[in-house]
Amino acid sequence: MGGSGPAAARSGSLRAFTLGLVSGIAYFVGTIYWAGSVMRQYGDLPSAVAVLLTLVLSAYLALYPAVFALVLHRLVARLGPRGLVLAPAVWATTELGRGYLFTGFPWVLLGYSQASVLPIAQLASVFGVYGLSALVTLVSTALVLLVFDRTSLRWWAAAVTVAAVVATAVWGSARLRDNVLTRDGVPMTVGLLQGNVSQDQKWDHDRAATIVQTYLDMTRDVARRGARFILWPESALPFYFQDDPLVGDALRQVAFQTRSYLLFGSDQVERTTPPRYFNSAFLVDPHGTVAAVYRKMHLVPFGEYVPVKRLLFFVGPLVEAVSDFSEGDRMVTLPVAGHPASTAICYEVVYPDLARQATRLGSQLLTTITNDAWFGRSSAPWQHFEMASLRAIEQGRYLARSANTGISGIVDPYGRVVMRSGLFEQASLVGEIRFLTSRTIYSRTGDVFVYACALATLAALLVTMRRRVRY
Repeated sequence: MGGSGPAAARSGSLRAFTLGLVSGIAYFVGTIYWAGSVMRQYGDLPSAVAVLLTLVLSAYLALYPAVFALVLHRLVARLGPRGLVLAPAVWATTELGRGYLFTGFPWVLLGYSQASVLPIAQLASVFGVYGLSALVTLVSTALVLLVFDRTSLRWWAAAVTVAAVVATAVWGSARLRDNVLTRDGVPMTVGLLQGNVSQDQKWDHDRAATIVQTYLDMTRDVARRGARFILWPESALPFYFQDDPLVGDALRQVAFQTRSYLLFGSDQVERTTPPRYFNSAFLVDPHGTVAAVYRKMHLVPFGEYVPVKRLLFFVGPLVEAVSDFSEGDRMVTLPVAGHPASTAICYEVVYPDLARQATRLGSQLLTTITNDAWFGRSSAPWQHFEMASLRAIEQGRYLARSANTGISGIVDPYGRVVMRSGLFEQASLVGEIRFLTSRTIYSRTGDVFVYACALATLAALLVTMRRRVRY
């Protein structure tokens, strides 16, 4: 923190940016390491190239912590230790950028670390996951000030932080005890099917009929156990539902025979020139009629499309292996027994605003269908489930999840896991959800908090253009 002049300022800025970048790379390599295995196994890339691409992706994501470190360095250089107080706002702002820039990749945001700490996690019903990220950063900031600052600011920061954490925990615990949302609304029994079809068998033509029959048998089983809304996973059908009359008839008949609503994933083709392909979810009602179709709006980079193909000419096998899907253009509600529900397909569930869009349209139940077989036995399926569970708290809705190889389950509006399957097992879960109509603060106000953080960060940077404190 010593030194002065342009050269010292540039040196300090470069050091801050570099430390942020290195820390970010370490964090993302440790959390999305599984991306390399996916690209190697299913993109047919050499191991060295898959590792290189994982490092490139991690380095890109690490730019956001690097920017955080750079901005914070400037604030501290100009405002003194008081600049550290803005760390929660700056961090939340960089996470917001990561969630939106270049279609966004809001995977493993800092706030998700609190998803299973339920008293603290209730804060998401007010400020969303970005609010949780800011709270975690606040705690880290207070610890830094306690260790390195020698002014009274450290005691003020510690007192404010302890008060914020204790107040959040007390309020969150009271909210959990109140438990009113689990008694409100209209109940319905749902069935979640986990067929456990491995990725290398999923599109094997010789196994297609067996896969469909497995799901039909599981559907009848959960219907006998009381399920009236039954979820199959993403891309459960090894056929195009709309283009295969035999399979289409079989699904309509099982919905009619079991008097149930059936939600399942299937690829969809639009016969344009050239044709357009969609990753879609279909809802068939008890009359055997297709009641709604939702087309996935957020596609998985390197899974459903390859960004900047021309720049990535050296990963030709991956480009050839990846399906070239088109994005859906609107949120769709699903009419289930007179109640609007919604679904997110796979990776979409990590976008907080997408679930909020659904709730604003009237969705009384969140569902998500996914195929996490790509991830193998890595930490990715667990990460995915934890992130999905926070959408339930944010929106004050039950969330039902059907995954091809796991993890499937039901999460209540407070983030409590009502039931959950294991990984790589065939499972048929039956449980109760409730269609809810009340709205959380977050579902009404959205990301006002994090946009306020962005404005505060911008304002502080403007102030530093006029002011310098030496210490």
